[in-house]
Amino acid sequence: MLFLNNAVALAPEVGAKNAKNLNSLGIQTIEDLLYYFPFRYEDFSSQKKIIDVQPGETITVRGKVLDIKSIPLRGRKNLTEIYVQDETASIKAVWFNFAMPLRFLSKGKYVQLSGKISIYKGKETYFQHPNFELINKTLYENSEQILTSKTGSTSGLAPVYSENRNITSYFLRRVIRKTLPQVSLEEFLPNNFIQEQKLPFFSKALQNIHFPKNQTVATLAKKRFAFEKMFLIQLRALEIKKQWENNTAVKIAFDEKIIKNFVDSLPFQLTNAQKKTSWQIIQDLKKNKPMNRLLEGDVGSGKTIVAVMAILSTLNQGFQVSLLAPTEVLAIQHYSGIQELLKKYKFKIGLLTGSLSKINDKKISKTKFSEKIKTGEVDLIIGTHAIIQDKISFYNLALAIIDEQHRFGVKQRSFLQQNTLKNSTKNNKKILPHLLTMTATPIPRTLSLAIFGNLDLSIIDEYPKGKKKIITKVIPPQGRDQIYQFIQQQVAKAKQVFVICPLVEESSKISEVRSAKKEFEKLQKQVFPNFSLGLLHGKMKPKEKGIIMENFKNKKIDILISTSVVEVGIDIPNATSMLIEGAERFGLAQLHQFRGRVGRGQDQSYCFLFTSDNVANSTARLKAMEKTNDGFKIAEEDLKLRGPGQFLGTLQSGTPDIAMESLSDVKLIQSARLYAQSLLVYDPDLKNFTLLKNKSDLLSEKIHFE
Repeated sequence: MLFLNNAVALAPEVGAKNAKNLNSLGIQTIEDLLYYFPFRYEDFSSQKKIIDVQPGETITVRGKVLDIKSIPLRGRKNLTEIYVQDETASIKAVWFNFAMPLRFLSKGKYVQLSGKISIYKGKETYFQHPNFELINKTLYENSEQILTSKTGSTSGLAPVYSENRNITSYFLRRVIRKTLPQVSLEEFLPNNFIQEQKLPFFSKALQNIHFPKNQTVATLAKKRFAFEKMFLIQLRALEIKKQWENNTAVKIAFDEKIIKNFVDSLPFQLTNAQKKTSWQIIQDLKKNKPMNRLLEGDVGSGKTIVAVMAILSTLNQGFQVSLLAPTEVLAIQHYSGIQELLKKYKFKIGLLTGSLSKINDKKISKTKFSEKIKTGEVDLIIGTHAIIQDKISFYNLALAIIDEQHRFGVKQRSFLQQNTLKNSTKNNKKILPHLLTMTATPIPRTLSLAIFGNLDLSIIDEYPKGKKKIITKVIPPQGRDQIYQFIQQQVAKAKQVFVICPLVEESSKISEVRSAKKEFEKLQKQVFPNFSLGLLHGKMKPKEKGIIMENFKNKKIDILISTSVVEVGIDIPNATSMLIEGAERFGLAQLHQFRGRVGRGQDQSYCFLFTSDNVANSTARLKAMEKTNDGFKIAEEDLKLRGPGQFLGTLQSGTPDIAMESLSDVKLIQSARLYAQSLLVYDPDLKNFTLLKNKSDLLSEKIHFE
C-alpha cells in the first residue's frame, strides 16, 4: 500500500531516474503525482479502419507494428518512424526528436495510435506525432471493447499533461493508472459539505479527473478539486486571521484636529474613496487588536496620502512607523514625498536602503542608524529589505506599512509583523504593530476575496477630479515613423518620454522582440540624435540606476529607454509620453502599470502600444487599453482573457492551477468561505478533522498568502 506522502520514486514504473525527471516538474511525492492534473483531454472516441482515414481528421486506429526504426537527421536530431497494419491497410507514424516509442514498441506488437492525419506531397497519409498506446492482441481483435488495460491506454478522452523532454503524457498515464489502485485515499472534506455541493468523493474524483468516461464526469471532478483548494485556502486564511487577532496592539488615538489641519493643507481635495479608506484605517488603529489591512488602489488614485494620514496619527502619539518598499527607487520616492508632506512637523524621518542611510537628509552610517532605530531617535523609517534584517531592532514600532506587498516573501513580511514593542507582553499576549499593506495592482474583487482572505480590504476605486485620461493608441509597425515625429515635437516642448522594451538584450530565440540595449543604440544614433537618452534595466547596479533616475527626474535625460523595472515607483510629472515595444508580450494589467508612469502632471499624456509583425490576434486584446484608463476594468478584462494564473504571475505563484481556474467563479469562492467559517465556528482547532488540518497546514507552506 502506498501513501500520499511517500516519495514518487515508490510509484509503479518510476524508480530513481524517472523520479528525478518528475521532480523537475514539481512532482516530489505520490500526492504531487496524483494532483498533477491534465490541462486538457483529447477525444479519441472516433475509431476507424486504416483504409478509411482522411487527411485533417483526428482519429484512432489499432494495428500490428510492421516495422520501427530511428532515422538520424542533421544537427543531432532524429526521426522515429513506425508502420502499423490492420486487416484493411497500413499507415506510417512519425515523431521528430522523440524516442519514447522505441522504448515500448517493437515489431509484432499491437498498438493504438491517436492523433491528426497529415498528408505528404498530396499522396501518402500519415500520423504526425500521435499519441500511442501499447495494447494486447485481444483488445486489437475486439474493436468494440473499451480500452482500459494495465498499460494505461485509453480510448475516448485521453488526458494530456504538461510535459518535458523526459516525461510525456503517455508515461504519466501509465504511472498514474497503475498508482491509483495502490494508494490509500482517505476523504478529508466533511461529508455534509460534499453532499450539499453534490461533489464526488476524493478517490472517485481522482479517478475521473485523470481517466474520465466523458466530459461531464471530468467537469464534476474539476469542480470538486477547485472547491477543495479554495476551501483549504479560505480555511487557512481564516485561521491566520484568528491567530493574528489573538494578539494585541497599542491603541492609536484619533486626533481629529491634527488630521483635519493636515487635510486642509493639501493642495487638492480628497476623493470620497480616500476619505472612506482613511477612516477604515483610523478606526483599526484605535483598536487594541493589530490591524491587518490591504489598501488596494490604482496608479494615481492617492494611496500614499491615505498612508501618510495613518503615519501622522501614529507618530503624533509618540510611536515609530516603518515603510517597506520593494526597490530603492520607490523607497527614495516615498522618502522625498513624505518628507515634503510632513515638513511642518518635527519628526525625524530616516531612509535606509542597500546603498543609502540618512536621517532628515543628513548622511549617517548604517551602524549608527540601527542604534537610533533601537533607541527611538528616529520616528519614521523608510527603506528596502535593508530594514528587515536581524540587526535592526525597533524601539516602539506601532505601525508597519509594506508597499507592493506581493513582492516580498512570507518571512520578510512576517519580520515586521512579529517585531513586538519594547517590554511588549500583556496577559501573555504579544503586542504587535498594526500592519498596513498596499498594492497598486488593481485586483478584481473576486481575486482579492480568494487570495487575501486573511486581510481586511480597503479599495480606492475613485480617481482625483480633473485627472486627464491618458490617450492610448495601438500602433502597427507601419505607424512607427509618425509616432517618432510626435515624440520629437513633445521633447521640443521640454517634455520627457519613456520607451519600454520587453528584454534587456537581444535573444536568438525571440529575434523579433526589441531589447532595451539595442533600442537605446538605434534611437540614439538614428532617430533622436539631438536629444539626451538614458538606459535603465534590472542588470544595472543600484547606484547606476539611481544616477539614471536622478538625471531623468532633473530633466537631464529627455528619453529613457527601460525594461519593466519602471513598472512601479517612478514619479516623473514632466513625462508625458510612453512607447511600449512588443506590447503584445505583456498582460493588460502590466501595460496599465507601465502607462501609470505618465499622466502624473497637469499636461495631456500619451501611451503608444507598438506591436510586432503578424500579431493581428493580439491587437484586438490591446484595444481594451484604448477604451479605458480604469485599472479595475482592465484587470477584469485581463482576467477573462489570460486567466487568473497569467494575470497574477508571481503574486500567487504557489496556487494550484485548478484553484486558479476557479477564481473567476464567485459563487464557488463565496461557498468555500462560508463553509470554512461555519467549520471553524463548530470546531475552531479542527480537532475532529485531523486529515483536513494536515492538508491546511501543508497548503500554507506552498501558497504565499500569509
